[in-house]
Amino acid sequence: MKEPLKKTQHVCSEMCPVTRALEVIGGKWKLPIIWKISAAKSIRYNELKRSIPGITNIMLTRSLQSLEEHGLVKRIEYNKIPPHVEYSLTDACQDLLPALVIINEWGKKVWPSH
Repeated sequence: MKEPLKKTQHVCSEMCPVTRALEVIGGKWKLPIIWKISAAKSIRYNELKRSIPGITNIMLTRSLQSLEEHGLVKRIEYNKIPPHVEYSLTDACQDLLPALVIINEWGKKVWPSH
């Protein structure tokens, strides 16, 4: 008699660092946010919003909060007049940039007309 099949999760979905990384930086807005912050080094919220066409306040806020929770973005509040907030990349996110440059170059090679 055969043993019943055991339900198991795909090992990669649980343990694969690539899958985990893509869960953290995936989605429509997180990579454009990371790119814009990396180019500016430090950027204010409204400047960031203006530089990403189509993003809503709620999506920018949620994406920034998620990136901050995962240790990729730093949020610095300045309590001077007028008060403002600036965002910059953490060292962990800076470590990610070379991989994003490689993906960018690969994308240009595979889809050159876009």
